[in-house]
Amino acid sequence: MEVLLELKNVNKFFQSGPSKIEALKTTNFKAKSGELIAIIGPSGSGKSTFLTIAGGLQTPSNGDVIVNGKNLSSLKEKKRATLRLEEIGFVLQSSNLVPFLNVEQQMQLLDKVKKNNLSTERLEQLYESLGIHELLKSFPADLSGGQRQRVAIAKAMYTDPSIILADEPTASLDSDRAFEVMEMLKKATKDNGKTTIVVTHDTRLIDYCDKVYNITDGRLSLVNTTKHTEVVNH
Repeated sequence: MEVLLELKNVNKFFQSGPSKIEALKTTNFKAKSGELIAIIGPSGSGKSTFLTIAGGLQTPSNGDVIVNGKNLSSLKEKKRATLRLEEIGFVLQSSNLVPFLNVEQQMQLLDKVKKNNLSTERLEQLYESLGIHELLKSFPADLSGGQRQRVAIAKAMYTDPSIILADEPTASLDSDRAFEVMEMLKKATKDNGKTTIVVTHDTRLIDYCDKVYNITDGRLSLVNTTKHTEVVNH
């Protein structure tokens, strides 16, 4: 399997007055095509920092982030932005929807900035699987939290990215819908050779995943099927 995402000796520091806070301790991480990976941990543990660095939304203090063979640190911002658009689909807690566009227009906006998105037929299937077909003319303010989250997932998948990064994608969903979303993410990952990383505190979701990592106080560790923990930081 091809490595689609790699973090090499990555860490992240923040300055807080005279103190330096290490939000993400030195981390080495690989995600391959066809893998659905969960990263679990409590609030404030470093999950979102890891995800935004992995997706190139913020730069690490040290180390390299390699997306589909390209080192983000070697690219200028315009090329990094293009790479994010072409290779990475984000599902953020804020849902990241444009408030003055309805659901259908959210997708049409993506057509203006990126080519080779899903076909009309596959988009219709995506709407059906997420249960949002009847919401296409609705605006974000008219949607519930769960509906906005499902639309955000549709946006992330519509561009057909090689990597999907999801920050608490099921937080606003009831159990049945949460499990349906995970099934859909798993199918998309396996059928199309994608890498999907789900950051969550919901341990019910880990049964859908190939690998589970725990993050505590900025330190990432791999949890294998025997529940033995292998520390991957140095």
